[in-house]
Amino acid sequence: MERRLAAIVCADVAGYSRMMGHDEAGTHAVFKAHRAAIHPIILNHGGRVVKNTGDGFLLEFASIVGATEAAIAIQTLMAERNHHLPADRAMQFRLGIHMGDVIADEDEVFGDDVNIAVRIESVANPGGFAISAKAYKEASKHLSVPLVDVGNHRFKNIKDPVGVWTWTPEGALAPEAKEVSVLSQQYRTAIVGVLPFANLSDAQDEYFSDGLTEDLIHALSLQSFYRVLSRNSTFAFKGNNVSTRLIAREIDATYLIQGSVRRAGSKIRVTAELIAPETGEQLWTGRYDRDIGDLFAMQDEITTNLSAAIATEIVRAEASAPARLTNDVTAWDRFLKGLSHYYRQTKEDLSSAIDLFREAITLDPKLSIAHAYLATIQIQSIQFGWIKGTREMWAEAMNLAETSVRLDPRSSFAFSILSWAHAMEAHYEAAMDAAKRAVALNPYDTGARGVLGICHFVIGEHRQAIELFSMAAQRDNNDPRYQWSALNAFSHYLLGQYDATLSWAREQLYINPNHMQALAIRAAALAQLGRTAEAAEAAGVLLGHYPTLNVDRHLRNFHWKRPEDVAHYRDGLLKAGVPFSKLTLVQTDLKRAAES
Repeated sequence: MERRLAAIVCADVAGYSRMMGHDEAGTHAVFKAHRAAIHPIILNHGGRVVKNTGDGFLLEFASIVGATEAAIAIQTLMAERNHHLPADRAMQFRLGIHMGDVIADEDEVFGDDVNIAVRIESVANPGGFAISAKAYKEASKHLSVPLVDVGNHRFKNIKDPVGVWTWTPEGALAPEAKEVSVLSQQYRTAIVGVLPFANLSDAQDEYFSDGLTEDLIHALSLQSFYRVLSRNSTFAFKGNNVSTRLIAREIDATYLIQGSVRRAGSKIRVTAELIAPETGEQLWTGRYDRDIGDLFAMQDEITTNLSAAIATEIVRAEASAPARLTNDVTAWDRFLKGLSHYYRQTKEDLSSAIDLFREAITLDPKLSIAHAYLATIQIQSIQFGWIKGTREMWAEAMNLAETSVRLDPRSSFAFSILSWAHAMEAHYEAAMDAAKRAVALNPYDTGARGVLGICHFVIGEHRQAIELFSMAAQRDNNDPRYQWSALNAFSHYLLGQYDATLSWAREQLYINPNHMQALAIRAAALAQLGRTAEAAEAAGVLLGHYPTLNVDRHLRNFHWKRPEDVAHYRDGLLKAGVPFSKLTLVQTDLKRAAES
C-alpha cells in the first residue's frame, strides 16, 4: 500500500434503474457506448478508471485541474450526445470531484477523501458536477466556466462540513433533475433517506420497485423544507439485512422511508412507512392497492399520493420535535417554534406563531419559508374571523407572498401562497399564472393543485374547482395550510348542491369546530334546503362564536368574479338569520327593549 495525493471523480447515471426497467438490454448498451466515448477524454487529461460500477465509475487523476477539465469535457460531450434524444432516453451523469490524500492498494484507492468525492456526487445536478471548495480553490484560476457556491454540506463520517460548488451546462437538466433549494444548508435540518422498496414478487418486477423508489426520491426532493439523500446513498443498502438505526447513522438521515411492492396478476399493492430511526417510532404508514392498467400512470399516481402524505408528516414531525438545547438561537429555531404553534390551529397559537415567524424574519430576512407561512396565517386569520381584514393586512400578506417568491423562486409553496393572495384580492389572471407556475415547479405538490382550484373557484368555475379540491382532500387533508373541506363546501353550495355542502362543512368542523366559514356556509345551506329551525340554530352557533359578525362585513372579504355567486351566498346567510349589518343588530336590540 502507498499514500499519494490524487484528484478523485465519482460518477453515476441519473434515473438508471428506471431506464433499465424500461429497456434493460438497450440501456446497458447505451451506457457502455457512452462510457467508451468518454474514455479518451479521461486518458487525455491524465486520468485512469479505478473501477466501473453498474451505473457509474470512479476515476483518479494526478491533477485537480486535469480532473476538473475532464469533467467539463465529459459533460459537454454528453450534452451533445443527448441533444437529439427524447427526454426518456437521454442518459446524464452526475459527477463529484475532490482532492486529497488517498491510500492506493493494487488498482484500488481508499480513504476519507475518496468517500468525500462519493458523497459530493449526490449534490450534483444531472448533467453537471459538484466539486469540494478545497478542490475548487486549487482549480478555479484554470476554469473556463462559472461555478455556483451552494454552501457547506455535512456528510456522514466526515468530521468537518464540506464547502461545495456546482456547475451544470445549459440544457443539461432532465425532468428527473433535482432543484437545489435556495434555503441555506444550515437550515435544512431534516435529512430524508428513501430506502429501496422491497420487491415481494418475481425478479422481473424489480424494475417497478426500483423505479417507484427513484420517483419518490425525485418527488420529495422538490420540497424545500428538508434535504433528500440521493439514490446512491440509499441503494447501497438494497438487499442488506441492516437495522434502520444503523442505516440512518451511516447516511446521517433524520427520517427513513421504507416500503414494499407486491404484484398479483393485474393488481399491485404498495406499502410504505415513515420512521424516526433513532427512536424506531413509526410516524406514518400507508397502503395503496391499484390495478396495473397504464403502468406509468399508475406509478405516477402512487408517487404523488406517497409524496403528498409523507411531506406533510415530515413537516409535522419537525414542528413537534423538542427544541435544541443551545443558547445560539437561529432564525430556523424561531421558525420551527412558530410552526409548532401553527399546527395547533387555535387563535392564541396562531398569534404566537405570527410573533415567532416575525422574529425569524428579523434574524434572517432571506428566510423565504417564514415569509410564506406568515402570509398564510395573515390570510387564514382574516378568513377565520380572528383579525379584521383591513387594507393594511391584505397589503402585508401580499408583500410577504411576493417576498417569499423573490427569495426562493423555485418554491412551489411560495408561488401557491402568492396565487392565493392574488385570488383573494380579485387579481384573477395573476392568481392563475402563479398557481400554474407552482404546479410546474412541483407536479407532486397537491397543495399547488388545490390552490389552482381556488383560482377556478373565485372566477366561478366550480366544477373544475371541486375536482381539484377533492383530489387535494383525498391525498392530503391534514395540512393546516389549506382548508379543502371548507372550499369544497362553498363550491357545492354555489352549484346548489346543498347536501354535499353540509357533508363537507361537517368534515371541516371535525378538524376545526370554530371554523367561521364552515359555520357560515352550513347555516346558509340549511336555509336554502328549507330547514328553517336548523338554519336558525346554526346561525346562532355562528354568532355565538363571532358575535360581531354580520353579512355586510363578512362579504367584504369575498372578491368573487360572478356577482350572482355573491348574491347566492348573501341570500342563504340572510335566510338563516345572520344580521345584514351592525345597524340590524342595534335595531333588534332596541325592539327587544321596547317589547320588554
